[in-house]
Amino acid sequence: MAVARTKTKARASTADEGNRRAELIRAAGKLFVEKGFDATTIRDIADAVGMRSGSPFYHFKSKQDMLKSVMIEGLQAALTAQQAAIAGVRGAEARFRALIKSHLRIILEDHTEFPVLLYEWRALTDDSRAEVIAVKDRYEAVWQSVLKDLVKAGLLKDDGRVTRLLLFGAFNWTVQWYRPDGEFTIDDIAERAVDLYLCPQAEGRR
Repeated sequence: MAVARTKTKARASTADEGNRRAELIRAAGKLFVEKGFDATTIRDIADAVGMRSGSPFYHFKSKQDMLKSVMIEGLQAALTAQQAAIAGVRGAEARFRALIKSHLRIILEDHTEFPVLLYEWRALTDDSRAEVIAVKDRYEAVWQSVLKDLVKAGLLKDDGRVTRLLLFGAFNWTVQWYRPDGEFTIDDIAERAVDLYLCPQAEGRR
């Protein structure tokens, strides 16, 4: 019985540590967006979750390590949402529309972590950037596959790197002007994007 209680306590302790780490990531992500990475202190982040100023270092080696973790967490959440959005969706255009809506919801509604990637990329060290890029490449690979299918279907003229960068540049800039109570919903923006980027003369396109 004593062994069982010890194992239960150990599992509870691990879960608590995981929860505290997740709280720190969410708080750091929010503060990095609001104040910027350089202006945000570890004390700011600790205060946001009710910790002592030195406690975050139990979970992270440094503020740089925290920034990297925030970005990776945001990308992994985006990957999960992306996979759910296109599951069972057939057709290149339908999948493209689903990816756009998923991406916009991630950066505009669902997560504070992902926008940090947009604002604080230059603050990463080379080593941290390499780790983030590995996850970022997985996220963009799904888009690249869909863009390639769009070209095959005659719905898009080019699926090269510049095209992909232009797409993400346009979508990511919506964080600067989108308002939840504004004129356009996320679905409205996604539909406008589909109409803007895809070739209207393609045979069979709705």
